[in-house]
Amino acid sequence: MNYEFCIRTDPGLARENNEDSVTFDEPVRLAILADGMGGYNAGEIASGMATTFIKSELGRWLSQAGRHANAREVRRAMEICVDNANRSIFNAANSNPQYSGMGTTLVLGVFQDGRAMLGHIGDSRCYRLREGEFVQITKDHSLLQEQMDAGLITPEQAATSSNKNLVTRALGVEDAVLLEVNEHKVEPGDIYLMCSDGLSDMVDDEGIAKILGTDAPLEQKVAQLIDAANANGGRDNISVLLAQANTESKKRGLISRLLGK
Repeated sequence: MNYEFCIRTDPGLARENNEDSVTFDEPVRLAILADGMGGYNAGEIASGMATTFIKSELGRWLSQAGRHANAREVRRAMEICVDNANRSIFNAANSNPQYSGMGTTLVLGVFQDGRAMLGHIGDSRCYRLREGEFVQITKDHSLLQEQMDAGLITPEQAATSSNKNLVTRALGVEDAVLLEVNEHKVEPGDIYLMCSDGLSDMVDDEGIAKILGTDAPLEQKVAQLIDAANANGGRDNISVLLAQANTESKKRGLISRLLGK
C-alpha cells in the first residue's frame, strides 16, 4: 500500500495568529495535527512542541523499526512518545509564566500497509471516506461528547451549543495524559482526513464528504476545505491533513497507463 499526504493550515478570518500545527513524515507514513490553546501565543508554542517532538521521536523509532512493526509495538511507541511530549509541554508551562496553562489537542496516525494506528487527545478529529461513505473514526474528548453519550443532549443540540470547545483531555495540561489509540483496517482508495475544529465546526459532514468525493487532486481538495471553512465564517484556525491509500504509486500508475495496463 502506498500513501499520498497533503497538508495545509490557515489562520481563518477571525484570528490574527495561528495556534494549529500540522506535519507529516512521508517515508515513515506518520501524520500529526495539533490545535493549541492557552494565553498569548502559548497555544502555538504547545502545538508546535507537540508536532515537532512527536515527529522527531516517533519518526526516528518508525524508521528504525521498519514498516513491519506489529500493532502492539506501534501503539506502545505512540504512547511513549506522546507521554514524553506531554511532559515537555507541561514542564515548559510550569517553568515559564508566559506559557502557564497552555496545552494542545492532538491527532496522529501511523499508516502501514493495510493498517492505520490512530491516536488522539481532545477534539481534533480523523474521518475516513471509503467508497462514498464518510465517517468520523475518532471520538471527541469533550464535554459535549460526554453529554451526548449520557443522553443529556442530541447531536442537533450539540451543533449549536456554546460549550463546543470545552475539551476534557489535552496534551500538556497535566503531568500525565491518556492517548486513545485505535487500529483501523485500510483499503485501497481510502481517504483519511485529520482536522482541527476550525474545519469541523464550520463545515458539516455532508459538505466535507462532497469535496473529498471529487476526482480533484489532494492539494485541490485541501484548498477547497479551507475555502469552505472560511466561506462559512472562518471563526477559528483551520488545519487539514489528507492521507490517501493506493495500491500503486503515481509513477507506476502513469507507466501502466502509458502501456495500456
